Amino acid sequence: MSSRNTFSGQLGFILTAAGSAVGLGNIWRFPYLAAKDGGGLFLLVYLILAATFGFTLLTTEIALGRKTQKSALFAYGAINQKFKHLGTIACLIPFILLSYYCVVGGWVMKYAVEFVTGGGVSAAEDGFFGGFITAQYEPLVYTLIFLGITVLIVSRGVNKGIEKFSKTIMPVLFLMIVGIAVYSLTLSHTDADGTTRTGLDGLKVFVIPDFTGLTMGKLLETFLDAMGQLFFSLSLAAGIMVSWGSYVKRSDNLVQGINRIEFFDTLAAFLAGFMVIPAVYVFGGAQGLESSGPGLMFINVPKVFAALGTVGSFIGALFFVMVLFAALTSSVGMMEGFVSGLLEKYPVSRRRCTWISFFALTIFATVVCLGYNVFYFEVNLPNGVKAQVLDLMDYVSNNVMMPLLEIGTCILIGWVATPDSMVDELTANGEHFMRRKLYIVMIKYVVPILLFVLLLKSTGIM
Repeated sequence: MSSRNTFSGQLGFILTAAGSAVGLGNIWRFPYLAAKDGGGLFLLVYLILAATFGFTLLTTEIALGRKTQKSALFAYGAINQKFKHLGTIACLIPFILLSYYCVVGGWVMKYAVEFVTGGGVSAAEDGFFGGFITAQYEPLVYTLIFLGITVLIVSRGVNKGIEKFSKTIMPVLFLMIVGIAVYSLTLSHTDADGTTRTGLDGLKVFVIPDFTGLTMGKLLETFLDAMGQLFFSLSLAAGIMVSWGSYVKRSDNLVQGINRIEFFDTLAAFLAGFMVIPAVYVFGGAQGLESSGPGLMFINVPKVFAALGTVGSFIGALFFVMVLFAALTSSVGMMEGFVSGLLEKYPVSRRRCTWISFFALTIFATVVCLGYNVFYFEVNLPNGVKAQVLDLMDYVSNNVMMPLLEIGTCILIGWVATPDSMVDELTANGEHFMRRKLYIVMIKYVVPILLFVLLLKSTGIM
């Protein structure tokens, strides 16, 4: 069994945890949901849930990791052996996630290369994205490069690899996000019919609540969308935060660290919308914001940069390099989520463990890549979405396994071990836990009910 390392200090912990959350889910999913669910209305609901629902689960996972000093694979069982299978689920989720996340990371790398080498105009043409992902070999090459970089970082360990990478990349990443966000506000475009849209108009779409046609059903949809987004924004339900918590020193102020992670993760989600929505709105109007996922990132956004000419090529290169950094910080967290468990279970070195994981992930990632050509198929999911390989894996991990894991966590901490077991860990060094009463009520009653509703909704039962 491998000895457990620790972060060198709280800064390393905060930047690493924030880095694992600042990923593609924030950059392409948050802006789309905000535009779809009434802009400022979605933001308001999201912020309320981040301070309650998200805070509760984030606190629980980090405190669980430090209390047990174990990875997610063994942390749940260390609290109560009857719940040890939650650890298996928590270890499987990041493996499944990374199996297709590295494919999307490869797509990002392809676009970064195109824009950096001057091919941004070609990348913005209709059919470019579809032609690339349906090719048999090129997407797999980029996927393996992206996965290989992730393995190299994780194989170097907590301090020399993961923490050092996060301390280097995260400040640069935030500066790039802020710079592009500010630039997007300066944009303007006039259509053939004389209609002019500016970046500030797009910002209004993002931050001002739109109550047009608001019903209880629409409000519930917004509520559930915001709650589901928190899994991405705070890197929850994937064993990642449990692993990061297990590397925190006993002497560090855990409450302070959690508060700062919560702040930076929420800020990153907000800046993602601040960066993408105004730019896409300027050149595509409300229709341009209707695409989610790959459609927004790899079709609409490149068209924005192409419309800006020479300046757009530079900003586009900056944007996709930034997205690549964000994707890597998240993929590192996912890999550590299951590698840390394997290191505790088997007497192997970290380097050997990560490279074994690389070959295992390569098999699954290859299937995902070929899911757009050789293995192409479509199935109707319970939530009404038509899916192929990548979508199916995303649905199983995000819509089923994640809510189930967190429901089990709420039962374990809220009712079996009792919330005081986590509160004691949070205040072990005499820290003042201001939201103690809120935490207890949320973990015992509110969060499990909300998760159950989310599970029913995402599986099409409700």
